[in-house]
Amino acid sequence: MTDAAADPVLVSGAAGFIGFGLARHLLAAGRPVIGVDSVNDYYDPALKQARLRELGIHPHFIFHRLDLADRSATEKLFGSRRFSRVVHLAAQAGVRYSLQNPHAYLDANLAGFLNVLEGCRASGTQHLIFASSSSVYGANTRLPFSVHDNVDHPISLYAATKKANESMAHAYSKLYGLPATGLRFFTVYGPWGRPDMAIFIFTKAILEGRPIRLFNHGRMRRDFTYIDDVVSAIARLIDRPPRGDPNNRSVEVTAVVDLIESALGRRAIRELTAIQPGDVPDTRADIDDLARDVDFRPATPIEEGIRRFVAWYRAFYHL
Repeated sequence: MTDAAADPVLVSGAAGFIGFGLARHLLAAGRPVIGVDSVNDYYDPALKQARLRELGIHPHFIFHRLDLADRSATEKLFGSRRFSRVVHLAAQAGVRYSLQNPHAYLDANLAGFLNVLEGCRASGTQHLIFASSSSVYGANTRLPFSVHDNVDHPISLYAATKKANESMAHAYSKLYGLPATGLRFFTVYGPWGRPDMAIFIFTKAILEGRPIRLFNHGRMRRDFTYIDDVVSAIARLIDRPPRGDPNNRSVEVTAVVDLIESALGRRAIRELTAIQPGDVPDTRADIDDLARDVDFRPATPIEEGIRRFVAWYRAFYHL
């Protein structure tokens, strides 16, 4: 193990879906992890606690419960040791929730991210990886979405905060030489997933015999990204500061419902409704740069990913 690989990786949002998956992957590879999370109640904290129990099995996992928007607490965390590698995944997620509780996004996504940037600057961090979102593409209509596209027209507050994160990281990179990589995630799903995401909602509703709402009358397409593929990409990048595959394809939401129905062996009750404010009808990712830089390509077809998620859901909820 190299010196860098022997250092603990600071993973914020460790009780969250992607943070948990990454921490578990790094620990299994023998890499120490220091996890941070506020364990808020945006969705069921019991699921977050269950993830933390899984991570707590590993002797090289240390957890700090704190809110990164708390400047004093974050300064204390970064003052406790030097973090050479930081993966910042903690954020207030969700396009629709940003319409209901905008101040949560100001606190978590702007103040919290600034405190992390300041901590990395003070700590001499050699690589910061942070979560952005495909939502930053906003009203863009050219597909697939590319990292080279202009993203100056977000259509939700959530997207605006993620775009701001990218600008803030760019400024710190230029001002202080902080190596930073932002990743625009496209609809991540899989075992241990978030209850506010479509695949989780659809699966729960179908099993309970309740209707599911298909916005824009089902004419929505997404690049669904399986959790293991996202984790693999982040893990490949951790020690690589900055300097078209068949599994990378967008899928219509109605086709995803078909796959869930097949995996569950029962039909969904579908309600077709108008598109929600802040939503875009189609997202598609151009991953050419990621493939070139770290030889990454998604490995999990949507059909297999849905089967794995449904199997986990049944086992976790004893169904």
